[in-house]
Amino acid sequence: MLQVGFFSRKWRPELIRNLGRLSHSCARGAHTIADETGMKADSSEAREIPIRHSREKIDDDSKSNQQVKEEKALPLYKHHIPTDIFQKTLLTVGAAAAALLDPRRHDMVAVLGETTGYTALSKIYAMMIEDEEGRQILIDKPRINSSTLNLPFLRQLPEGTLGHAYIKFLDDNQVTPDSRLPVQFVDDPELAYVMQRYREGHDLFHTVLGMPTNMLGEVAVKWIEGIQTGLPMCVAGAIFGPLRFRPKQRQKYISEYLPWAVRVGRSSKLLMNVYFEKRWEQSLTELRDELGIESPPSL
Repeated sequence: MLQVGFFSRKWRPELIRNLGRLSHSCARGAHTIADETGMKADSSEAREIPIRHSREKIDDDSKSNQQVKEEKALPLYKHHIPTDIFQKTLLTVGAAAAALLDPRRHDMVAVLGETTGYTALSKIYAMMIEDEEGRQILIDKPRINSSTLNLPFLRQLPEGTLGHAYIKFLDDNQVTPDSRLPVQFVDDPELAYVMQRYREGHDLFHTVLGMPTNMLGEVAVKWIEGIQTGLPMCVAGAIFGPLRFRPKQRQKYISEYLPWAVRVGRSSKLLMNVYFEKRWEQSLTELRDELGIESPPSL
């Protein structure tokens, strides 16, 4: 049972500051997904820019209500679980409660991101389509996992390159590129891919930003993701994450990490538009300069 003291007066000023900063800085969102074959990189050289086929708005006078219901009940891509508004509401409430009580429930955080992220995913999709590199990602639909990455190749890359830094991040934090859950509740194949790309790119975001996986690093990354993408789960993590900081962490967060994260989130290139798989051999310092990412705070 959550205690009232958790939201006691001492947290209110910080919560209000966080809400104010985020509402002032965050003006973006996103939307896209991919079908069963689209979730994997397509070897065809003649693929065109994908067209979204959303079920959010099905309005065809030639079809009966029964036909529409039957179509909505069919999965759109591998792992897809079709849900209506009522079901999504129940999932959202349940996932939010479970994630609040136990932030380590990554499965509930994932569900919450899917059921609340449609508008944000739509905006992300639009921003990717307008960017040459982002558009190529949507066309190729690359995946980031142990079956698509040449891990031995990345390990032999020189120190200072993106590939070397990424492998070091995985080793140091004892994580694997296979740890991300598949998207299930986004009712649009193109938007589902965008959400999957976000999940699988999260560790690369940490790598490029130079942020560890401790609480300070995670909250800083969530600020940048929230400002750039507008995904509600990122916004919530940025606002409520600091409530768990210890006094020394809070002081460092307010004086160093938060100002840095807000600056980077507002001024750097959208990380979702970075085709990381084509940049493994690029210098990490050069990549940060290209993306407009200033050096991270001292760890």
